[in-house]
Amino acid sequence: MKTLSLLGAVTGIALFSGIRLYATVLTVGVCLRYGLLRLPPELSSLEILSHPYVLAAAAFCAAVEFLADKIPWVDSLWDSIHAFVRPAGAALIAFAAVGSLPPAAEVAIVLLCGGVAFSSHAAKSGARLAVNQSPEPFSNVLVSLVEDAVAVGGGYAAVAHPFAALAAVAAFLLLFAVLARRLIRRFRRKSPPA
Repeated sequence: MKTLSLLGAVTGIALFSGIRLYATVLTVGVCLRYGLLRLPPELSSLEILSHPYVLAAAAFCAAVEFLADKIPWVDSLWDSIHAFVRPAGAALIAFAAVGSLPPAAEVAIVLLCGGVAFSSHAAKSGARLAVNQSPEPFSNVLVSLVEDAVAVGGGYAAVAHPFAALAAVAAFLLLFAVLARRLIRRFRRKSPPA
């Protein structure tokens, strides 16, 4: 059960880090610092997220991301840069959290968290590119605010309710796989023969 709890928390954090890495880290860190979240023993290494240096860096980057993400096309540029940063950040958080497991399990969980973060990042980036096609700026701001809320609420929920987070990650990955398969089929049908 402890391993499932750990897996749920770190994959949940990875899922929401793929959407908003800095807001997720900031949320978990602030909640830990002020006692709004209690870590079970298997997640005690996540206490590092409440360190003042981590909180300051996350707060600064979250503020920049909050502003950048409200401007059409700037958000897509930001997302393209963060296609590398978000999965790496999620993998680093997982690496920090899994120190008590056998090395093979550690590597598997770190890879899984990087993949989950990349998948949620890809879904978010693709949706934002579609929203950016709209000529009015309000839909972009609305979608960005929803993403902010999802990252903050999801970051908290991933640690507070790791089994629910694990179920959400499994559902997301299943949906992502189904939609990715359909998109690939659609692109193959539309591409001209070689």
